Amino acid sequence: MRVVLTGSGGMLGHAVIDAFSGHEMIGFRSADLDVTDLDGVMDRIRTVKPDLVIHGAAFTDVDRCESETEKAYLVNGLGARNVAMACEEIKCPLIYISSDYVFNGQKGSPYDEWDETDPINQYGLSKLMGERFVATLTSRFYIVRTSWLYGRNGRNFVDTIARMLSERDTIEVVHDQVGCPTYTLDLARTLREFHGKGYGTYHVTNQGSCSWYEFACSIASLLGLKKNIMPVTSIRFQRPAARPAYSVLGSTMLRLEGIREPRDWREALADYLGR
Repeated sequence: MRVVLTGSGGMLGHAVIDAFSGHEMIGFRSADLDVTDLDGVMDRIRTVKPDLVIHGAAFTDVDRCESETEKAYLVNGLGARNVAMACEEIKCPLIYISSDYVFNGQKGSPYDEWDETDPINQYGLSKLMGERFVATLTSRFYIVRTSWLYGRNGRNFVDTIARMLSERDTIEVVHDQVGCPTYTLDLARTLREFHGKGYGTYHVTNQGSCSWYEFACSIASLLGLKKNIMPVTSIRFQRPAARPAYSVLGSTMLRLEGIREPRDWREALADYLGR
């Protein structure tokens, strides 16, 4: 199978390349392919003629999306539109990577794939734009929402907390945001299962949920670091973009389609940390 991957230089991109070992993988970094250039995207996809496109390229700096809104719309929204149009022309299935941030976080129980979207920041809105372009402009799509990604080859919460715990005796971590930590390799392995399955919107995260504070405590425990981790509210860290308080994703569509859910987040974290 010939697979085109946008965003191949990113954290998830590296994991996808590893997970799709054995397939012909054609990766495009941002320097290789400007997803905001419709003609360029159409020409590349038309020339390569892939059997599957995984669109992982995105502007993921949530706070910068607040001040660089048009860039967020252009990359995350119109970029997805361009890739969807190219895929539709050659009748190629498309996997679009989306986010838990398309929800407002007020439900209080896991979000199913058909729950109403209502983003509370510009990043979430731009990813929702991408979803709508994909669902409108091609009939062969998998919209895959995920959350709280960490993995090799990129900045992530796990590495940041591990570094801070090695440098300080006390750190503060918010306890009033709850979600699903997701190891990029587990997400990438699940993406392999989609080809040939029913099209639609899916939620893919490691099983279980926690707060950022609980996540940090688990990191410290696995690393054997007995440091003081203080739970604080989000008000303690004033950031440009609001975050949903509860963005746990339920994987109902995976179960209905018979696709195995990724393992528990604690097991995945231990694997990542080599414990």
